[in-house]
Amino acid sequence: MVTFVQIPGEALSPQALDGLIEEFVTRDGTDYGAEERTLDDKKDAARRQLDRGDVAIVFDPETQTSNIILKDELRKHAPTQSR
Repeated sequence: MVTFVQIPGEALSPQALDGLIEEFVTRDGTDYGAEERTLDDKKDAARRQLDRGDVAIVFDPETQTSNIILKDELRKHAPTQSR
């Protein structure tokens, strides 16, 4: 089972947060529908999702990687998350 530690966005530097968001919105398989959107539009949408709590920033200690995941996915791993 994967264990995640939730990281508040405020704990990251603005540059690190921006890089993580950019990686999230540009990764393979990310689909934004039929309408083409700019990178900045996609990043703004991801920031709003973070602000609303729809997605969360997590750190995987085993792989030493950070990621943005749906809040529902985080709930599956709730016993091991940081609060």
